[in-house]
Amino acid sequence: MAGYYYKIPQYRNEWKYFISKWEAEALKRRLEPFMEHDPHAVNGIYTIRSLYFDNYWGEAYEEKIMGVADRQKWRIRIYNYSDSRIVLERKKKWDSYIHKDSAAITREEYERLMAGDYEFLLTHREPLCREFYYECTVNLWRPKVIVDYEREPLIRDEGTVRITFDSDVRSALLNTDIFDPELPTLAVLEPEVLVLEVKFTEFLPGLIQKLLPLDGQEFAAISKYTLCYERAWHLTDVLAGISKTNRNRRG
Repeated sequence: MAGYYYKIPQYRNEWKYFISKWEAEALKRRLEPFMEHDPHAVNGIYTIRSLYFDNYWGEAYEEKIMGVADRQKWRIRIYNYSDSRIVLERKKKWDSYIHKDSAAITREEYERLMAGDYEFLLTHREPLCREFYYECTVNLWRPKVIVDYEREPLIRDEGTVRITFDSDVRSALLNTDIFDPELPTLAVLEPEVLVLEVKFTEFLPGLIQKLLPLDGQEFAAISKYTLCYERAWHLTDVLAGISKTNRNRRG
């Protein structure tokens, strides 16, 4: 069609591993002479808080559990608990490859979404927001769980390499308001365990490959969303059981 242009999405490689704090420190020392700290990080680290959505049928969760290769997730993400940058993201995943689309939204727009007002998305300036309107109104995507963690990123322009160390992964409990200052959270990993993510576009430079001798560790099918979803909803079930027991006792 004349005048029509379609941009093919660029997928990136994404490898994930569970590693210990000791392994993480050793790996950072090997990598730091050849990589840079992300300039957006404060003292090399920032806090990520993401509100994940899922549809009425829990499709995002179920597809991850079943190992479906081609899937997507929607989330709203903030950094260091601030509303100065609020991002709506769609993460598409195909096997070990990922592609992200993102759109900035305002605090007012976030509040409207949380109130169940999706109409403004239909005429939003950002195409991704208009697509999210379809997901919210037709496929009934709704807020499900908040995921918190601390991220220490290292970057290298060659190969657009990004290596991140994610620690203290936490699930928010019984609340989906990312700006709630009293939001309680619960750890989902052992205290000495981190998530290592290695992302690159076309190739991983040989130097970096040599610096990543992860002792034969294999990729792990890690999803912070599913870990936190299970922790949050398990607690919900426990509390519901306690409440039912108390009612029966009073009865």
